[in-house]
Amino acid sequence: MRFQPHPDRRPALVVGASSGIGEATARALAAAGYAVALGARRVEKCAETAAQIAADGGEAVAVALDVTDETSVRAAVAAAEESLGPLEVVVTGAGDLQIGLAHEMSVDDWGAQIDVHLVGAHRVYRTVAPAMIERRRGDIVFISSDVVAHPRPWSSAYVAAKYGIEGMATTIGLELEGTGVRTGLVRPGQTLTGMGMNLDQQKTEAMLNDWIKFGLARHGNFLTPDHLAAAVLAMISMPPGAHMRSVDVEAEGKLTAPTPTPQTEGASA
Repeated sequence: MRFQPHPDRRPALVVGASSGIGEATARALAAAGYAVALGARRVEKCAETAAQIAADGGEAVAVALDVTDETSVRAAVAAAEESLGPLEVVVTGAGDLQIGLAHEMSVDDWGAQIDVHLVGAHRVYRTVAPAMIERRRGDIVFISSDVVAHPRPWSSAYVAAKYGIEGMATTIGLELEGTGVRTGLVRPGQTLTGMGMNLDQQKTEAMLNDWIKFGLARHGNFLTPDHLAAAVLAMISMPPGAHMRSVDVEAEGKLTAPTPTPQTEGASA
């Protein structure tokens, strides 16, 4: 059986599309010609973005989606497919951030991070994967983090959840071999999004000081969500039969001026 080219129409669901990386990804996909369903708990924000996409000539719909509720996930996928058709692409990156020293965080707060980032991603995956497997094609992209390579203090639950995402995605990749369905990981470095903006200021300062102490805040430059959207688009645009399994995206340090080169002594003008 040979790999077939991507169909002309590839409806996509972006999970966590109310802001940040998810919103930027939805906009980038729409601009590239994908019909996009934007899913999040803040469905009103998704609706605003969907309206802007439509005003620009794209095709988009907003669906209410809470990744901690399996019924909500199933309803959102059904609504997206009713509006746009069978999903060919799913990008899942819903989540939030709660910080604290591991021995001080409550079990409930710690576990909630695992539920939204890791278990939530699994809820989405098991909802969309069977139909893709039956069609023998599809792309599922998980948003991970560079904390897997460089764990950060004050973020033990988030780090554990992203480790779990990577383990799950790697295992899923083995299980999907031969089905035509592809999974990939996008690992953002430090990115300027709304996640974490409501954190306690004292805790945040203590956290950043610890990051500096361990060399985990090398410079102050941040990625923008558009950088990650570009990585997602590159991954799902790969022709069938090839697999971009992971993409690491890191912010460049401050651009420096070139070092002047001394003129050779005696050189003519």
